[in-house]
This record gives sequence, structure tokens and C-alpha cells, in this order.
Amino acid sequence: MGLFDSIFRPKKDKEAQQALQSAEGFFRTFTGYRPVFTNWKGSIYESELVRAAIEARARHISKLKVDIRGTARPDLQAKLRLGPNQWQTWSQFLARTSTILDVNNTAFIVPVMDEYLVTTGFYTVLPSRCEVVEYKGEPWLRYTFSSGQRAAVELRRCAIMTKYQYDDDFFGSSNAPLDETMQLIHIQNQGIEESAKNSATYRFSARVSNFSTADDLSRERLRFSAENLSADAKSGGILLFPNTYSDIKQLTYSPYTPDADQMRMIRENVADYFGVNDKVMRNEATGDDLDAFFNGAIEVFAIQFSEVMTKAAFTERERALGSEFLATANRLQYMTTSAKVSMAQQLGDRGALLIDEIRELFNYPPLPDGSGQKAPIRGEYSYSTQTEGDDGNAE
Repeated sequence: MGLFDSIFRPKKDKEAQQALQSAEGFFRTFTGYRPVFTNWKGSIYESELVRAAIEARARHISKLKVDIRGTARPDLQAKLRLGPNQWQTWSQFLARTSTILDVNNTAFIVPVMDEYLVTTGFYTVLPSRCEVVEYKGEPWLRYTFSSGQRAAVELRRCAIMTKYQYDDDFFGSSNAPLDETMQLIHIQNQGIEESAKNSATYRFSARVSNFSTADDLSRERLRFSAENLSADAKSGGILLFPNTYSDIKQLTYSPYTPDADQMRMIRENVADYFGVNDKVMRNEATGDDLDAFFNGAIEVFAIQFSEVMTKAAFTERERALGSEFLATANRLQYMTTSAKVSMAQQLGDRGALLIDEIRELFNYPPLPDGSGQKAPIRGEYSYSTQTEGDDGNAE
């Protein structure tokens, strides 16, 4: 049984599945657009620079910690603590979801169900086409994959993450605005390649005298090439010109290559589009730079991921009672070592941080005996017992 059959198992309601395979009734939207998603064919992920920007985001997003809160579905919570499904860890799942979202501006997370249609996990799929169709008054997502296989899942059971959502009520727009930058990257790479090829070649022009016919000139051209340029030539790499040649000139070829300003503009265009910078892509960002990156990129993903997963996994009643997905990150890890030490001293001494919380700042594990669940307060500090209206004087 393949991955497709493992995720989209044959449903009990075969009649519904068969009807959805050929359903033509699209779910009606406000905008009037047919709710159809298709993979963008721009192949931006094949560009080294774009892939580096996307991978930088995915690396940091993969470090998010996924928690499930509330009392609903304890069986599902127990399974998801180990991973979102039987094939991936949470870090792998988050990295792939982030990559798909950046490449397509839409990411589909579908439930993995058992034979009783009970959700046991989640998986991010990459369809070539997805449509919102209507069946018995309920919207369904009908997926078509590049292999030709098709499957349908109720919209309420799926999580859809989007970017640049404007035209469509369900799906994000394409990365077409990046086309011009991608063309510049292609021209830049071509120019560098052609420059490398032509740097190893030698071209010249010469005027040849004392040849009365075109046939004589042709024979001379063949003779010169055979003696100097063929694989069997014994010239030792030195071109020897007879005295019948005059006005000998070397021909130079200067292919177009973008200058430093243009190359910087290309990098900045890609960085701006994906919300990263050179420091983040090269793992050189620390402190405030990483904190800004968290605020502008990681936290945005974490909030949307938490919300769409909560809606997909729990019913409205379960959500009202407090059951939810929550993707979080320890933002203090972005601080420099000196800033961490200062925080530990200033807040730890005053009882604002527990011992285990201080250890976590430096990637140390909690104390095994549970003694880390208390605050280390210096002798000159103590918990105040002063109540409202008390002047602080003791008898």
C-alpha cells in the first residue's frame, strides 16, 4: 500500500467518493472566481538564491514546538506527541509545510484517518490541482495529484495555509510578481557561464594576400586549422602565421554580466519577497536581528498554523472549551550569550525566573530531581507579604 492509499483510505461512504470524483458543482464564492488551485509552473525552487531564502525560513520554523491543549481527543493528543504522522517528525513536517507554502503560497494539510474515519494524524500534501466542490450542501476539497490520482476530503477537516490571498476566497495567489527577478537571475547565471567558457578560447582575424581564387582561400583555411587547431596538431600551443598573413588582431568577447549593484538588487528583491536577509540565510544573525526575523516571519507562520490546525482537529464545541493547537518558540534563545547571562542575573536573583527556566536559556536540561521548579532568590531579596493599605511598617 502506497503513501496515497495510507492517507486517503477508501471511505465507507463510497457513493460520496464516486460522486465527488466527477462533481462539477463548484462551491459558490463571493468573488465569483471558481475556487480552483493549480501549482505554479515558475519553478522558483530551482533557483539557488530562492531556495536558500526558502530554506532559511524552513530551518527556523522547524524549531517551533507544537503543543496540544485542552481535554478533547486525548487519544489524538497522545499520538501527536510523537509526531504528526507515522512518516515524519514535527520538525520535518513543519519544514516541508513552510517550503510548500513559500513555493505555492498555499499549503494543504489533510487528516490521516483510520478505517472508522477518525483522525489519527495530519500530512501536508502537494497536489497539482485542488478544487472546492459542493456535495449535499457541504464544501469538499478535491485533490488531483501529478500521478493522476484523485481524492476528496471535507473542507472542515482540512487545514489550508495561505499567503498573498487576494483574488481567491480559499487559496493564495501565485508568485508571478517574482518573474522579473527570476529572469534577471537566469541572465546573471548565463552571463557567468558564457564568460567562463569564452575565457578559455582564442579568436583572431587576419588579412590573407596572394590568393587568386576562393578555392585557394578555402584550402588555406583548412590547412591552418589542421596544423594549429586540430587534436593532432604539433604546434605546441603556439600559432605560427606565414608572411602572407597581415593585420593580425585578437578578437575579444565581452559577455554581459550584472555589476555589483545589480547583483545586490537581485538579492534584495528575493530577500524582501520572502522576508529574510543575508545574515539569516548564512546563519549569522543574532540577538535583535533574529528577534526581528521571528516577529516578521516565524511568529506569523506559527499563529496561522495554530489557528488552521485547531479548526481542522477540533469541533466548535471542543474549541470553545479550550482545546487548541499551539506552535510556540522560545524567543529568548535568540539573545546573545552576554544578554542571557545578564537576564539570568537580574531576573533570577529576584525570583522572576525558575532555575529550570534559567537553564533552558543555555540549552541545559531541567534538573532531574525537580528542584529546578523554584526561584533562586538572593538573601537581600524576599517575597513581600505587604497587603493593600499596609504602610509596610511591622511591629
